[in-house]
Order: sequence, then C-alpha cells, then structure tokens
Amino acid sequence: MSKSGSRPHGDSDCYVPPLEKQVDASDITHAYSAFLVVRGMGCPNCARRVHNSLLQLDGVYAVEIDLERALAHVLFNPSRTPVGALATAVAAAGNDGRHHYSAQLLGVYESTE
Repeated sequence: MSKSGSRPHGDSDCYVPPLEKQVDASDITHAYSAFLVVRGMGCPNCARRVHNSLLQLDGVYAVEIDLERALAHVLFNPSRTPVGALATAVAAAGNDGRHHYSAQLLGVYESTE
C-alpha cells in the first residue's frame, strides 16, 4: 500500500525533521568528543532520528552522523551528560516499534583547546 504525495526518502511515516540547538561557543570550546558506532541506521531519516535523540540531551552541544560509516560524533559535557546516556539516547531513538538502534562507544576525548 502506497501513500500519495511528496515523500522525502520514501516512507512518509519515517520522515524526521532535523533538530537544531543553540549553543554558546564557550561550551563547545570545553566540550568532550565521544565517538560511537551506531547499528540499525538504514537511511537518512534513521540518521536524523539518532541525531535528534542525542541532541535532546541537556549536556550535548552538537552531533554529526556519518550514515555510510555508521558513526556518531558527539560534542558534550560529561558533567551534565554521563557517557552512558549517549548509548541510551541512541536506543531510545528507535522507540517507535519499527526502528531499533544500538550504539557502542569507541572513545571519549577531552578538548585540547
């Protein structure tokens, strides 16, 4: 069964608008970087779903998703967002019953600036 109309990337039920967050530049200067392998992303909408879920965390300042490599780069404040919360947010991005995501932490690095 197909739905009519314009559908970004196929399934209109899957479309996810990108979330943006205003961040103070000094926060980013002192942020930590976390790199995660993300499993379960199959399209740009999946990547936006994971991006948005991570960006909604209080201490997360920026998120970049590389869909082809299944990687997430997260700039965050570990005193406001524990590292374990990142993988939890990735899993929560698939809470609709159709999408299932998981993440494995590759590493966390302190800003050198």
